Amino acid sequence: MSLDTLITHNMLTPASHEASPDACALVLMGGGARTAYQAGVLKALAAMQPNGAPAFPFQWLFGTSAGALNAAYLASVAEQGQAALPMLAQFWMGLRSEQVYRLEAPGWVRANRLVAGWTLARQVRRHRALLDTLPLVDTLHRAINLQGLERALEQRTIQALGVTASSYTSGEHWTFCQTRPGHPVQAWHRPGRRADFQPVTIEHLMASSAIPFLFPAVPLWVEGHKEHFGDGSMRQLSPLSPAIHFGARRVLVIGVGQPQRSGMVVRGAGDPTAGTIAGHAMASVFHDTLQADVEQAQRVSQTLSRLPPSLAAALPYRPVDVLAIQPSFSLDELAHKHIGELPAPTRNTLAGLGALDTARGAAGSAAALASYLLFEPGFVHALIELGEHDAWRRKDELMRFLAPHAPLPGAAAVP
Repeated sequence: MSLDTLITHNMLTPASHEASPDACALVLMGGGARTAYQAGVLKALAAMQPNGAPAFPFQWLFGTSAGALNAAYLASVAEQGQAALPMLAQFWMGLRSEQVYRLEAPGWVRANRLVAGWTLARQVRRHRALLDTLPLVDTLHRAINLQGLERALEQRTIQALGVTASSYTSGEHWTFCQTRPGHPVQAWHRPGRRADFQPVTIEHLMASSAIPFLFPAVPLWVEGHKEHFGDGSMRQLSPLSPAIHFGARRVLVIGVGQPQRSGMVVRGAGDPTAGTIAGHAMASVFHDTLQADVEQAQRVSQTLSRLPPSLAAALPYRPVDVLAIQPSFSLDELAHKHIGELPAPTRNTLAGLGALDTARGAAGSAAALASYLLFEPGFVHALIELGEHDAWRRKDELMRFLAPHAPLPGAAAVP
């Protein structure tokens, strides 16, 4: 978390009395199909709650990339209370790749790299990207009830929904926030990142989840002019900061990254394949910033804990508990078991380019790339089960975190 955010928020932003100090924000990171894992964590979280706690547990929801789709879905059904959390898992379990993207290719494309390259070049000319995402537009229109989102805000079931996207036009990172009219939090502008308050639409969700090269850029209007946006995970330096700007005292963040990705690496496998490079690039886009931001929050917390109590009490910093959950098992390895479920045109075209090479020790790289595109039942169910497993394994920690007036030991104090 940047020092700039810490000082500006705590010293220059008026305190908000809209939410309880015990209110919690949910931050969902991006990762394509891998974000089904988040649905599993939240499904388990709902099952842990006692019957006497039916309320929706999060006041603020923030998402990036496919995490933005999850956040928007939850916000749109927040009126359902705790029942909204397992509904997200139900949505994912009914999803198929054909409902997210389309790639038209002949069946024999995998036999020739020239044909595979020609196929993708044709896709780019038609759709400005390697994949056609019109199916996702239709899926989101049917799945996300924007009127339900508005009602949840008006009734104060939730305080805000925020989705992040990266501007190809200006290079700045934007968080688009929807709140009820008259909400006291103001838009902010920091170096390289900004916020704008406007109704969140399907276009915002498509922009936030526009994986570079794979999905086309999406035009959005900001400050009276049009800019083109791509995946919010690009250049996302402070994924926790929007929640802090809104005054959240507790932040539950669910990522789908794995800092250690060496489990399937084969030493001496030769030159990197196209899949190796693509998988590494995807991992860099989606996962490195969360780990850095959480570590920064921990460092700030440790520094404040070492201050004399009298000095700490005089500082204008408010402690915020941050609990991060990420997969305990390699998602690359999990995806490797399900590569065959990719739609045949996608699988054959990527194989024709050498990007799904499972020979010569490249299996891990092929799986890393496939894991972002595997919106298929086998992989989705495995991700949800892993999310449930990881949540139950940390049940006591989660229950302490969400319990009123019960901060976690060593919780992060961040802006």
